[in-house]
Amino acid sequence: MTLTPSPRVGVIVVAAGSGTRLGQDAPKAFVGIGGHTILRHALRGVFSAPEAQVVIVAPAGREGEALTDAREAAGARADLVSVVTGGATRQGSVAAGIAALWPSVEVVLVHDAARALTPPDVFARVIGAVDRTGWGVVPALAVIDTIKRVEGERIVEAVDRSQLAAAQTPQGFRRDVLETSYAVAAEEYTDDAALVAAAGHRVAIVEGDPLAFKITTPADLDRARGLTTPVPAVPAASAGHGMPRVGIGTDVHAFGGDGSLWLAGLEWPGEPALSGHSDGDAVAHAIVDALLSAAGLGDIGTHFGTSRPEFAGAHADTFLARTRELLGEAGWAVVNVGVQFQSNRPRFAPRRAEAEAALSAALGGSPVSLAATTTDGLGFTGAGDGVQAFAVALIRPA
Repeated sequence: MTLTPSPRVGVIVVAAGSGTRLGQDAPKAFVGIGGHTILRHALRGVFSAPEAQVVIVAPAGREGEALTDAREAAGARADLVSVVTGGATRQGSVAAGIAALWPSVEVVLVHDAARALTPPDVFARVIGAVDRTGWGVVPALAVIDTIKRVEGERIVEAVDRSQLAAAQTPQGFRRDVLETSYAVAAEEYTDDAALVAAAGHRVAIVEGDPLAFKITTPADLDRARGLTTPVPAVPAASAGHGMPRVGIGTDVHAFGGDGSLWLAGLEWPGEPALSGHSDGDAVAHAIVDALLSAAGLGDIGTHFGTSRPEFAGAHADTFLARTRELLGEAGWAVVNVGVQFQSNRPRFAPRRAEAEAALSAALGGSPVSLAATTTDGLGFTGAGDGVQAFAVALIRPA
């Protein structure tokens, strides 16, 4: 006898939108990226998250395609999947998904298929926060751009971005809260959290993820395709005939950025910040280039350039952890890294050991040694205009 599954979590995947701004011939969720549909990519994250009933809301006429994608993504969880037809509006589509939930479901996540690259840990964070608080929960990212309030073409005032957050999905709710909120909704809302808040319920935020961006425009689609297309790697077996390899990297950043100085993986309160797409940490960036150079994997611009907004404002731990992953995927392991940087400030010696420990931890424990020097007043570093760093990395076949 086959037992009917009874999960306590349900995920409604909203995939019924037309996606007119995307400029494609198919509804948005059925546009391809990296050999699969947007929906299939979204379901990969859903089925890698904690076990849940999954209800896909598809456009009329596309239900069969949605079910095929879902069963392929679900694997052994295929009996948790169902597909329903969407409504004329997003709220109508979510309502159709709510109606298809099993009686056992107590916590409901509503997820836009257009946020196709959302990592599984975002789902886990949202579920945990709903269980802990009983509130509605939204994953969100801090706003990093300077925000202006405008009237037509005229800037009226600056907006305090510390009070702003960019909402993402999945958004999670107790089932009874979501059902009653939908029952009393008298207008269309931009997302489910706004609808639930309008019904008088509390909504909290948890940390989102830069990869959970929404695919809305052709530029978003290009970005998603770039993130799902593997960068060709040099196989370890043929690279240097199994011998260790050495790479050299250098980076330069000028002072004049916003916020605090970040250098060698540490924050330096009271020091002028470095400018750059991320945090301007010339030491970390030189390490990245040295490692990528040794492995034959391009350079920092290939993987972390200005076309990758998810790395805007990122710190050394993010850059180095991802670089270590890239090397691992190509069959390489980090042996050690040495760095020397030139700058008049900050005073580095008291925090040398702390910086070496932070950078080594970001590389999975591979040792990083640091040296700092001034240039006796010569050049742009001597004039106090910025920082220059040089790194040498040794790697070996994994």
